[in-house]
Amino acid sequence: MRSGGRILVDQLELNGADLAFCLPGESFLPVLDALYDSPIRLVSCRHEQGAANAAEAYGKLTGRPGICFVTRGPGATQAAVGVHTARQDSTPMILFVGHVPREVQGREAWQELDYARVFGGIAKAAWSVDSADRIPEHVARAFSLALSGRPGPVVLALPEDVLGEMADPPDGAPVRIGRAAPRESDLAELREVLGAAERPLVVVGEGGWTQQTGEDVLAFCEANTLPVACAFRCQDFVDNHSPSYVGVLGVAMDDALAARLRESDVVLAVGGRIGEVPTKRYTLLDVPSPRQALVHVHPDPGELGFVYQPDVAIVSTLPEFANGLRRFEPLEPRWNAWTQAARADYESNLRHEPMEGAVDLGKIMAFLRERLPPDAIQTCGAGNFTVWAHRFAEFTQY
Repeated sequence: MRSGGRILVDQLELNGADLAFCLPGESFLPVLDALYDSPIRLVSCRHEQGAANAAEAYGKLTGRPGICFVTRGPGATQAAVGVHTARQDSTPMILFVGHVPREVQGREAWQELDYARVFGGIAKAAWSVDSADRIPEHVARAFSLALSGRPGPVVLALPEDVLGEMADPPDGAPVRIGRAAPRESDLAELREVLGAAERPLVVVGEGGWTQQTGEDVLAFCEANTLPVACAFRCQDFVDNHSPSYVGVLGVAMDDALAARLRESDVVLAVGGRIGEVPTKRYTLLDVPSPRQALVHVHPDPGELGFVYQPDVAIVSTLPEFANGLRRFEPLEPRWNAWTQAARADYESNLRHEPMEGAVDLGKIMAFLRERLPPDAIQTCGAGNFTVWAHRFAEFTQY
């Protein structure tokens, strides 16, 4: 027999979890007891928002669900910022929330919340475990939802008495996610659209990226002299030093790049939601039907046509699509000058005018760009100050 807390930790281990973040709370003490004897490293944070943000960053860096534990009520609401970031950036994450015992639920007990209602609008799913016997089932479902389709956050509430309950259910199996690949007809349609292009633009975005995916997509772009831009908060998806890389569609994007998106005749979106920031509040592409021929690749069919109606909609996980591009026969590009001009605009935008005052942020960013190692992890909050990082930071690997 095992406690519910021990059963939960066993499921995390068999699904490959090696790191978790928390702000300790009495509502999930049996989990903390089980983690004491587990190889999973537990990082105790000073605030729930920091714990959730750290878990989101882990998910973003590894592609595996970031694991976070917080206590009930205020602990959960203070973690909501990290959950929202995971939702918007399509990051796999599981937030485990301590919950009031089952016998007092529904009576507005101390720090009680309805987590399905609180997180229903920002998480992929949120629900409560009902018995220790079903913990393997619930954890497997959480991993599956966090990783499948468009990756994202899942919230699982853990009643205090369930975690202390003794049970002996069989462990689940490691979660395996089905992977969709593009059909040959999809690649044929893509070839037909690109073959008619004169001003194409490739845009790469979130949705299950890997280092190999970035290398494959960039190799395809370089082989066909295609310009490639990164979507908002996706600057590290391809090597920024490539002659095909033309910038980031982010906060305060270069006017020249914005004009190129507006004036393009074909847009190939590999991942991403084609959201507000990359389109300057939906002004660079017409809603719902862009003037450009739009090819949108995404692992979740629910994202295809959500705002922009694609001419070619390809349901595929991004590594499988990128692998399919390896079979692509070279095109006969008519856009060499277009790509070269876009790259020149990007390089020009890296130069900055001297600033008055004691601090020249342009010089600071140039210093960092020249001296940081390729595997440096850079973090940046939200607000107008982020324009410095969006404009001047460069990345060579994911």
